Amino acid sequence: MNEEFQKLFATMMEQGQEMARMFNPGLESFNPSAFEKLFPTMSKDMMEMWFGKTFNREGLDARTRLLVTIAALTVLGAQAEAQLRLTIRHAIAAGATQREIAEVIFQMSMFGGVPAMTKALDIARSVFDENSGENT
Repeated sequence: MNEEFQKLFATMMEQGQEMARMFNPGLESFNPSAFEKLFPTMSKDMMEMWFGKTFNREGLDARTRLLVTIAALTVLGAQAEAQLRLTIRHAIAAGATQREIAEVIFQMSMFGGVPAMTKALDIARSVFDENSGENT
């Protein structure tokens, strides 16, 4: 990382910590679903920075990284519902189709089991319903 990016990253971390303190001064609990409602998707530039070319310029693009993340969250049993929902939204925004997302989830049934796949598909379906048929 170059110095400019390190400063940007440090500033973002400080701002995030301050925002967390403002929302919950005691930091006694954290509700990912509430955060999801506050911040449903990142901008394309931010997605590309976090998931795309910034950390590995010759590597995977943001869309592919997000599909891989969906696979990992599915294999974990789709227990992180808010994170999976958010990642699916970001994958759609990065150009993934509903079919590609569903196929990634289907493929993970071999590794995470059918119950994990079924739960992840239910989560994906609810996100697809939010988008009312876009990117089919």
